Amino acid sequence: MANLRGRVLEEEFCNIAAELEGDAEGKARGDAYLRAAHSVANRDGSSTWALSPKVLGSAELEILSDASETMGRIIEKVTARYLKDADLRALFGLPAEQEELTLMPTGYEQLIPFARLDVIFNQETGDFSFAGVATTPAGMTAAVDVTRAVQLSEAYHRFAERHHGIETFDISREVASALRETYTSWANADTGTHHPDRPVVGIVDFPESSNSGEFADLIERLADEGVFARFVDIRELRIEEAAGVRRLVDGEGPITCVYRRAPLAEMLEKRCEGSDALIEAARRGMACVIGGFRAWPVATNALFPVLHSEAMESILDPQELAFVRAHVPEAYVLSHGSDVSRYLAEQDEWLVRPAGGYRASEAVAGEDRMDRDEWWRVLLACSEEGGMVERLVPAYRTPVVVGGSQEGDANPAEPAMAGNLLGLFLCRGKFSGVYARCGFENVMGTWGHRLDMGCLVVRD
Repeated sequence: MANLRGRVLEEEFCNIAAELEGDAEGKARGDAYLRAAHSVANRDGSSTWALSPKVLGSAELEILSDASETMGRIIEKVTARYLKDADLRALFGLPAEQEELTLMPTGYEQLIPFARLDVIFNQETGDFSFAGVATTPAGMTAAVDVTRAVQLSEAYHRFAERHHGIETFDISREVASALRETYTSWANADTGTHHPDRPVVGIVDFPESSNSGEFADLIERLADEGVFARFVDIRELRIEEAAGVRRLVDGEGPITCVYRRAPLAEMLEKRCEGSDALIEAARRGMACVIGGFRAWPVATNALFPVLHSEAMESILDPQELAFVRAHVPEAYVLSHGSDVSRYLAEQDEWLVRPAGGYRASEAVAGEDRMDRDEWWRVLLACSEEGGMVERLVPAYRTPVVVGGSQEGDANPAEPAMAGNLLGLFLCRGKFSGVYARCGFENVMGTWGHRLDMGCLVVRD
């Protein structure tokens, strides 16, 4: 497609950085901003951001927006059928307790309030393949903050002088607005002591698994809109009765709106009084639970095999079926005793994912495993735990200038080739932004040194 300009624009940005000998001052300003904002540094203090951003033109933006909203409609349809079709539920293979909770009503209409759809996107051809679906906007803060860090650099200012009207995404703002909209659509939003516009929001997760910077960002955004929110350790939740009314509370008081970030599988694995209280509050309509349990099935690694099953013939229309076949990789669930000889023989063409929730970093690609015996052991372990094998989509690679101080690098200005993965955010079914990241090994397998990237839109 002749009007795909993003790759050329990214190379232009890299060339500007090279002319500035790596733009050390710009990197330092970006580092300082990120330290003062919501940290995206590795635990060892090494850089996790790229100075050069992902750049999208009008054509790329149209492709990705349409792709995300089409996939959003598909997972809404699949979830709606899942709720009333036991045969479809069986294909997801969830443990009985998880399945029971996914059938619980939420009291609002939108089945999947938030999603991040990961894609491998070829910026030269416009082709794309989905890598997985998360039903949270995880990564939103890194996407915004790294973009702002990039914009502090001299390289960006010189680039912007050549391309006027550059746009960026404010995903955190979109998420805050969608949270409020979802709450106001909740059936009990204006009953009892509930406030229809300004609920008390608890962002609920396990502290050891949570992204504190991202939650702090969302709390600040909600405060800007007059909504009080706080992080809540799920273990602190309980049901309390006052004046004959049962309420969900933590140590600070009642909570009328829960933004659930604790994955369902983790809630049940770490079962505690707090998780039981959250389940009871959701069941009794004591609180609006955004990210209700029914969003869990399509966030598991079973989704792709289900999308390629015959069941889709009665759920999706012909255009949606064609979309799945073109853009969702072939995938199969393995079980004890599965014949893995095909995947063993075609080692470089497959990757495996564990059973349970999708996480991009947990994939193991056969081409990352040079030893055939080791790959065989990975396949057997996948079979024993009911994991998934998926056809590998080659990473799309672009030149990237690493951000942050790079002491010891022979040439900090020299771009390195890295595989790309784009997360397409949906808020209430609407495309809301991009979370770009890259890695210096196979992006769908071992990430190696991963970098978060900013994202710029340069319209035609």
